[in-house]
Amino acid sequence: MTQPIYLDYNATTPVAPEVLEEMLPYLRRDFGNPSSAHPYGAAARAGVEAARARVAQLLGAEADEILFTSGGTESDNAAIFGICRPGATARRHVVTTAVEHPAVEAPLRALERDGWRVTRVAVGPDGRVDAAAVIDAMTDDTALVTIMHAQNETGALMPIAAVAAEARRRAIPIHTDAAQSVGKVEVDVTALGVDLLTIAGHKVYAPKGVGALYLRRGTKLAPLLLGAGHESGRRAGTENVAGVVGLGAAAELLRRDLPARARHLRGVRDRLHARLLNHLPDLRLNGPEEERLPNTLNVAIPGVSAAALLAAVPGVAAAAGAACHAGTIEPSAVLLAMGISRELASCSLRLTVGHPTTPMEADLAAERIGAAALRLRRELRGHNT
Repeated sequence: MTQPIYLDYNATTPVAPEVLEEMLPYLRRDFGNPSSAHPYGAAARAGVEAARARVAQLLGAEADEILFTSGGTESDNAAIFGICRPGATARRHVVTTAVEHPAVEAPLRALERDGWRVTRVAVGPDGRVDAAAVIDAMTDDTALVTIMHAQNETGALMPIAAVAAEARRRAIPIHTDAAQSVGKVEVDVTALGVDLLTIAGHKVYAPKGVGALYLRRGTKLAPLLLGAGHESGRRAGTENVAGVVGLGAAAELLRRDLPARARHLRGVRDRLHARLLNHLPDLRLNGPEEERLPNTLNVAIPGVSAAALLAAVPGVAAAAGAACHAGTIEPSAVLLAMGISRELASCSLRLTVGHPTTPMEADLAAERIGAAALRLRRELRGHNT
């Protein structure tokens, strides 16, 4: 059976061949524990530190500001609970947005259950938050501002630098989840002005099960995991050496080729959008036209359930703007937060391209989606007559 065209790169990416090649020695020959003093440990430790330097270079950071984790979820949790922990601060308020990833939203709900106050700033119809509204939400009791750099469903880029400038002026730590933006747009921690930043390996052509947290020098962070003194005492647990090396290799690839990769992503995404419009002139874009990730296309096809459409197009692997929970279809909370109706949200697709996606695949995917959508519309009209 022919593999479907993969248009779900915001969900996960394949491991790049170059990344896999760099990982293999650490699964076979250099398998030691980085904390061990013998040559096996030294080889593993050298691999971890080389990867740390590569990730730091991608972000414009210093190597000692990079903390390796098990992935984006742990990085987000470590940032939030590391700042908002009993004894760490007397403040009890967090500012965020209404469209954060569950890896941020769930920890914040846990804080609320413990008596914290969380302000979720609304986004506009384009899915972007207004910097002034975030700044207005800050108070003398604010312990943390946490705002994603790029929205994972719509690709909307958030005004992190403007928010961070004011947060730092008020001595409020600011965290951004950059899991979706790293490797697609330039992410420089100095330009952004953030204190903490999340990376997920499997979003950047590295393996699953590895990530990183950028921690600006001088930022006090209580460790989430307790045990031995790994990662300079900031994160207990023997490092996933092969995964860490893979993340470092991916960071080097992205740093070296980022402008060309971004141009390719934007070109293929826009071609896909144009071809879909040829088939479906009433197609609606969800999210900003310009201020979004170069690979992300979230669109609504009025009158066609996204779940039914994807089921009718086995030749395309993509995500719907709704999820099935306990037998019921729930529209995307992100799209609803943008003011999109439940009906239209249920008709929305997230199509995300990657570095391997070709223009020919974009054309074929658009043809398959368009044909299936028109067929479903005809069937619906026939059913209603």
